[in-house]
Amino acid sequence: MNYPHPYLQPYKGKDTRHDCPSCKAKLSFTLYLDGNTHKPIHDDVGKCNRESKCGYHYTPKQYFLDNPSSLTPPLGGGGVGSKPIEPPRPIGTIPFSYVQKSASYKSNFVRFLFDYFSDSQIQSATENYALGATKNKEVIFWQIDIQGKVRTGKIMQYNPATGKRIKHESGAIDWVHNKLKQKKQLPDDFNLQQCFFGEHLLKIYPDKQVAIVESEKSAIVASCIVPDMVWLAAGNLNGLSIEKCHVLKGRNVMLYPDLGAFSKWSVKATEIQNQNICRISISTLLEDEATDTDRTNGLDIADYIISELKSKKTIPEIQSFFSPILQSMIEKNKALLVLINELNLEEI
Repeated sequence: MNYPHPYLQPYKGKDTRHDCPSCKAKLSFTLYLDGNTHKPIHDDVGKCNRESKCGYHYTPKQYFLDNPSSLTPPLGGGGVGSKPIEPPRPIGTIPFSYVQKSASYKSNFVRFLFDYFSDSQIQSATENYALGATKNKEVIFWQIDIQGKVRTGKIMQYNPATGKRIKHESGAIDWVHNKLKQKKQLPDDFNLQQCFFGEHLLKIYPDKQVAIVESEKSAIVASCIVPDMVWLAAGNLNGLSIEKCHVLKGRNVMLYPDLGAFSKWSVKATEIQNQNICRISISTLLEDEATDTDRTNGLDIADYIISELKSKKTIPEIQSFFSPILQSMIEKNKALLVLINELNLEEI
């Protein structure tokens, strides 16, 4: 019996197009359908039609890798449909020279940071994350993996006064790999596999705790307040995957989900924990502090920090993986963290 592959839903009117879970654009999202049932595999499994402006593409293969329990016979056994999953092609990379050429403080995003943080804080964040800028003062958030290879760069425009992303057509998300493909400086079959924003810092700071947020902006802002942690960004709600998290092997990790994402990231945290990849916990900071308005607006950790700085002019406390007392002890004696990790000790 033949079990066909999943496929993108053919266009048959606006009812077959949906709102993108990443950029939120209306009727721009095409779902993948199951080859047998012809029903959607999952509400998040699909492709945004705004390829050059959003780039969201969550494939059935990636979904089943992230959620192996969703595979049932005859789909189980390492294949989707009647054919086995093909071995992955080499991951596409971009020459590091593009990162070097783009390095700049002259983006509207960095301009916004100067309203809240010191020159030294901004210099540290800009250099750690290799922030770039375009001629139009858009920021480039480079994705550099743990081996120092450049996967791509996300290009976004920000309002320098409010720090909010400009989402109209001329200021929507763009991608470096798409621009280079258009210029024939990368092959058309460039195999994009995204990594965590900030992933390269894991190798530079092997003893630091790790914090994961959704957006690149949140990672930068939080790193200015709590530089003793490595702040990574998943890139979007579905960017926290088991495949990405393999680089976190043996690390202590704290998740900081946006409001509205706590339940989904809690489930993902359990899945990651069950894979014995890392010690992982999830912060309730925003859930505890949020107002009804905050929940409506989908507050994230960057919004919280900026709001606190505006109202109190003090540095807000950010929840650590460990209690304040234990964290203080670790800062005084790094060998304690090594002991905790080696013996898999739990704080009670």
